[in-house]
Amino acid sequence: MSDLNQQKWRSQLESEEDFIILDVRTSEEFEQLKLPNSTNIDFYNPQNFIQELEKLDKNKSYYVYCRTGSRSANTCVLMKEMGFSKTYNLLGGITEWEGEIEGQNK
Repeated sequence: MSDLNQQKWRSQLESEEDFIILDVRTSEEFEQLKLPNSTNIDFYNPQNFIQELEKLDKNKSYYVYCRTGSRSANTCVLMKEMGFSKTYNLLGGITEWEGEIEGQNK
């Protein structure tokens, strides 16, 4: 796992071709505000969360974020334990994000 600030996160995304942006907040949080092209898996729904992670391709790069960076950091650790090699945590989460966002609270 790597913790990335916004600048590094953006520059790495621009250089990648096969990646997924993973939002691990609740579905309610996701509906209100999200990064473009992100996929939601709710960290606080443990049984479903693990099942959904197991469906993911371990060879892709995963850019993981949450509200402040805590849930996403824990997710990256879990994903590494599950065999994912390329997971990146967004430091500060969507709370500190200064880029493009989608949702009601723009």
